[in-house]
Amino acid sequence: MNFVTPFMVAFFLLPFIQKFLQTKERLPEWDQRLKYARFAAFGLLAVEVVADTDFISPLVFFLLLIIASIPAYLLRNQSSASRLLLWMIVPLGVAFLIDNMGEYWVPKFHKKHHNFFESLKGITLTASFILALVARNQQKSFDKAIKEERLKREQEEETNRILEAQKLDLESQVAARTAEIMQQKEELQHALDDLKATQEQLIQSEKLASLGELTAGIAHEIQNPLNFVNNFSEVSAELVEELKSERDKEEAQRDAGLEEEILNDLVQNLQKINYHGKRAASIVTGMLQHSRAGSGKKEQTDLNALADEYLRLSYHGLRAKDKSFNAHLITDLDPNVPNIEVVPQDLGRVFLNLINNAFYAVHKKNTLGLANYEPTVWVTTKKIEDEIHVSVRDNGTGIPEEVQSKIFQPFFTTKPTGQGTGLGLSLAYDIVTKGHGGEMEMESIEGEGTTFMVRLPIN
Repeated sequence: MNFVTPFMVAFFLLPFIQKFLQTKERLPEWDQRLKYARFAAFGLLAVEVVADTDFISPLVFFLLLIIASIPAYLLRNQSSASRLLLWMIVPLGVAFLIDNMGEYWVPKFHKKHHNFFESLKGITLTASFILALVARNQQKSFDKAIKEERLKREQEEETNRILEAQKLDLESQVAARTAEIMQQKEELQHALDDLKATQEQLIQSEKLASLGELTAGIAHEIQNPLNFVNNFSEVSAELVEELKSERDKEEAQRDAGLEEEILNDLVQNLQKINYHGKRAASIVTGMLQHSRAGSGKKEQTDLNALADEYLRLSYHGLRAKDKSFNAHLITDLDPNVPNIEVVPQDLGRVFLNLINNAFYAVHKKNTLGLANYEPTVWVTTKKIEDEIHVSVRDNGTGIPEEVQSKIFQPFFTTKPTGQGTGLGLSLAYDIVTKGHGGEMEMESIEGEGTTFMVRLPIN
């Protein structure tokens, strides 16, 4: 063997293995040893040239192959490319070993079959070259896959970091909003208590004796949204605890889908709480305005909404006082009725008084036990030319004809002693005629029912 082959191994194979197997990162100690082996090989080959001997070249060649195979063996379990390198080095070493053994031990046989030995070395060199190319391609694919996996992992970590930050921010918002809602709930509860406390003052004002009956109706109207606020706030608190419990788990055990579902449920609950909280607040605001004496300032008002609101409040108020009370409510509210300038507190008292009187009449008639009788109250609005007509009709006891002319007089009442002040219709008449420039009329047939008509000018 001439010194060219060991030289090629030292010059090309060892650097190829260092780069291919990335020994600098994976096996730093062996990377240094491969470098030293290269320098040692060059030194030994130089000695061979000077000493004019051919014994050193084979020794250097086989030592280099052994040294080159060790890193590939150590990394054989990390990649298939390392195993391919072993398949490249071992046959190459065996082929050259056979050639050298034949040359030194059986020189005549070796010389006679020189072509066979050369072919053997050529085939192993070619096979080694092909395996080196295959191993290189596999390593490239492996490195590419590793790089893509690392990039994917980095992206996932970044996504998880962003999601974690968003969850923390959302949890903070949920906690703040929940605290705000709980405070709102307490304020609503205080407002309800304050509203009940004003009942006696409303009765004592004697502007409308029936105003005291509003309290139960208002409480009923407010209780419904308060129940929703209570229920959804309690559910939201449970969801927050469930979310915290999920976040305390290990990353691999956490259920991102469940966390997203909980957050969506919390958002929906908060929207519902906000809606019902505003509903209760609007009822409280409206009733506080009603209970005040008022400045007498007129403002644009939806009469349809005002009439419908007081119809429901009056009905639930009477139902709260007497569970046996029941009546059929019919509304016919003209959608063409425009908003007009009125004093809403005053006009609300008018509607409340008329509706309370209608319920009183049908309830009284119902106690007579008449067959096929169905207590009914109608509330109707209608735009007729430049006026808005609001009528409250009942099929109750009616008013005797001999007292109909006194119905709007102060302190006159058809109710038993202690059940009416006689100021309700008188105040209502003054509010409509003197306060709003309108008209108020009454038609009644004793035993059949009564209709009160309020006419208000649009301009």
